[in-house]
Amino acid sequence: MPLTVHQFPCLSDNYGFLARDAATGKTACIDTPDAAAILAALSQKGWTLDLILNTHWHPDHAGGNAEVAAATGAMIVGPAEVTRISALDREVRGGDEVMLGETRFQVIETGGHTLGHIAYFDAAEHIAFVGDTLFALGCGRLFEGTAEQMWTSLQRLAALPDDTAVYCAHEYTASNARFALSVDDDPTLKARTDQIFAQRQRGEPTVPTTIGLEKATNPFLRAPKLAQRVGAAGQPDHAAFGAVRSAKDNFKG
Repeated sequence: MPLTVHQFPCLSDNYGFLARDAATGKTACIDTPDAAAILAALSQKGWTLDLILNTHWHPDHAGGNAEVAAATGAMIVGPAEVTRISALDREVRGGDEVMLGETRFQVIETGGHTLGHIAYFDAAEHIAFVGDTLFALGCGRLFEGTAEQMWTSLQRLAALPDDTAVYCAHEYTASNARFALSVDDDPTLKARTDQIFAQRQRGEPTVPTTIGLEKATNPFLRAPKLAQRVGAAGQPDHAAFGAVRSAKDNFKG
């Protein structure tokens, strides 16, 4: 049965997500960036929350756990690192599965942004909630992990079916697009960035994206092809990725 995803903006540039299993009505929120916004969205939809699925420990992802759980009785599920700021009812890691009614989420290890970061993938519906690992035309900063770890994590996501809908947690796409144009002159990228700028001008979200679209245009997934442009010619793929990530960290456009 289908998984219904309700997406809504919160905080300055986050997205909140409610995922509802159509067969049973069981509902999860992916992360808790803004407890008030999540509770308002639940009320608006008339849905009852059963699970909180955390991707990593950062406050704009797990900071609302206690308030949302107290208001709804939802079980908190996430990687062990979440206990830095919130209690967990169930700890999960890469290779585990989480059931939401009849929906089966595969847990994918995606460390790099934080060491224990994870993603949730519904293989039946080709839907992935990736937190801050992969963005539309971007990826998360390496706050805790290494370039090699993050590159490995991105390759795990890139191996998902091309039509996988990717729900990333922030609306960073216009900024990512400006950077992408500075390191890549591929015509497919130029066409996509023109569309992105028009979408944002109209106030439209650029999330979700797809795995196939990111593989074709995201400079972080295309890093080996951009190695010469970022001064990493002849280096391993993860080093080329690291050079692209460093260029983005220092980009002023």
